Amino acid sequence: MNTKPSFEEVQISRVGAARVGIGGPVGSGKTALIERLIPAFAERGISLAIVTNDLVTAEDANRIRRSGLIDPNRVAAVEAGACPHTVIREDPTLNIAAADDLEAQFPDVELILIESGGDNLASTFSLDLVDWWIFVIDVAGGDDIPRKNGPGVLKCDLLVINKTDLAPHVGVDLARMEEEATAARKGKPLVLTNCKQQTGIDAVVDRISSEVLFR
Repeated sequence: MNTKPSFEEVQISRVGAARVGIGGPVGSGKTALIERLIPAFAERGISLAIVTNDLVTAEDANRIRRSGLIDPNRVAAVEAGACPHTVIREDPTLNIAAADDLEAQFPDVELILIESGGDNLASTFSLDLVDWWIFVIDVAGGDDIPRKNGPGVLKCDLLVINKTDLAPHVGVDLARMEEEATAARKGKPLVLTNCKQQTGIDAVVDRISSEVLFR
């Protein structure tokens, strides 16, 4: 009988920087979240590197490189060339190689964030690639997303409901959306974020720090 390895078993098997996946639909705010996480981790003295995935471009990587938030050399780009989930789940070789290269270039790196290309609610990360993963949805995508029971929402280690500031403008009952997401996830953690105002960013950093970096 095949069983999913525990988080502790995965951590023991991996040597080097911790690897955290960030997935979610197109436009949910994954890159914006990373742009807020970079200075938050820097304030805590955590050495960071980033891998971004796009279909056939390096658009997200270039956006982060131009941001001035991180050494551009610490940002690697992976072109999936196919459905985004292919390189985070079915065959994560390209992402593993990109993360390995970053670790070789920057031996001080403690944490690598791996951003998937925009995908659907069924996307998940292989534990061959990451130790822990986040799934990002946003209120503009509809308050029915938690009720759809997509694997991304249900299986991720941390669900992020982003763009909370848009709720009143798109007719979303944010409290109900949070309640339904909590019920769907059977109590597994979630965080509400507004990247523009940096709301909820510290809560995401706290989760990664305590559950992945053990700080």
